Amino acid sequence: MRRQAEMDDRSTQDLREQPLRPQDVRTPRRRRGFWIVVGLVFVVGVVWWIRQAPQTERTGRFGATGAPMPVVAATVDKGDVDIAFNALGTVTPLATVTIVSQISGQLTRVAFREGDMVKQGDLLAEIDSRPYEFALQNAQGQLARDQALLENARLDLSRYESLASQSAVPKQTLDTQRSLVAQYQGAVITDQAAIETQKLNINYCHIVAPVSGRVGLRLVDQGNYISTASSTGLVVITQLQPISAIFTMPEDNLPPIQKRLQANATLAATAFDRTGNTMLAAGTLTTLDNQIDTTTGTVKLRAQFANDDFALFPNQFVNIRLLVDVLRDATVAPVAAIQRGAPGTFVYLINPDGASVSVRKVALGPGDATRVSITSGLSPGDRVVIDGADKLREGAKILLREQAGDAGTPATTPPSGRRRQRQGGP
Repeated sequence: MRRQAEMDDRSTQDLREQPLRPQDVRTPRRRRGFWIVVGLVFVVGVVWWIRQAPQTERTGRFGATGAPMPVVAATVDKGDVDIAFNALGTVTPLATVTIVSQISGQLTRVAFREGDMVKQGDLLAEIDSRPYEFALQNAQGQLARDQALLENARLDLSRYESLASQSAVPKQTLDTQRSLVAQYQGAVITDQAAIETQKLNINYCHIVAPVSGRVGLRLVDQGNYISTASSTGLVVITQLQPISAIFTMPEDNLPPIQKRLQANATLAATAFDRTGNTMLAAGTLTTLDNQIDTTTGTVKLRAQFANDDFALFPNQFVNIRLLVDVLRDATVAPVAAIQRGAPGTFVYLINPDGASVSVRKVALGPGDATRVSITSGLSPGDRVVIDGADKLREGAKILLREQAGDAGTPATTPPSGRRRQRQGGP
């Protein structure tokens, strides 16, 4: 058995020392090469599928490649275009008055309600007037006393003058009597001024509105003692009719505004709400500031509004549209038709055949949110693309369709709400 085991060990050792044959090495290499080729084919297929996906999507949306693109068209027309500037403004009252008492005393009555509209001269509050009435009586009594003394001094002066003509009294006595008369005359004038002062104080006990407007919240309650040294007023009155709005304009917009004002033109100003969609009030430009703010390069302007319906409220933020001039009989195109790219400003002009478009460079003039004037490049009657221009090129085939919301066949593709700016060329 030992010999049999030795023979088995020798056979195993011979097998280990036996060299590999070429066909045994070549088989694994062939398998690795096969799987590498399969992997490359898979990667190439995935890349091809990704590149073909957009084309497949376009084909599925618009039909076969090269099919006409559905677009919406508009006709270039002639019309008037407003030359207007837009700015942000703040509603500012023409007058804001803090009611402060001109005399000291106890507040006996508050005659207004918070938020009331008052007119100039309306009673707002009353202060206890009794101390001033007593002072008035005292001044009147002092006046009567001084008037009596003045009258007596005048009679004595008349006697002295008669005696002095006969050299019966010294001249010094006559001069002294004349001086006494002048003193009583001055005392009478002082007493009369004191009486008028007390009458004025009594008048100040009745506090009235100096301007028309709306009263705010009450700052002092009835029963408090009011002093003229106090900085706290009774109430604040804000004038609301008329009212103004202060807004700023870039200094570049100042020359045309000044030119119109120097020609005594009335520039219309319209106030819109914060969104710019709802009109609040219509007014006129009244004045502009006397200097430009160097930090912002802007100048302040003031527009005034009647504010009959109280649509404007103090410190309210508004959008101001200032109409400077009107451009008459201009060539007008929709803003949605204007494209911008490498050629500059251009439109897609629909060719006479109605089935293709051409790129047409245009020069723009003044305009508003929906229309813009064309100074060159288009003529009245030309048709331009206002929706669906994103994928158009020079000579592209088109299919005209109705705009969404128009009468007739509904649009196959709703027009985009906002025109996209083109970055590249046509």
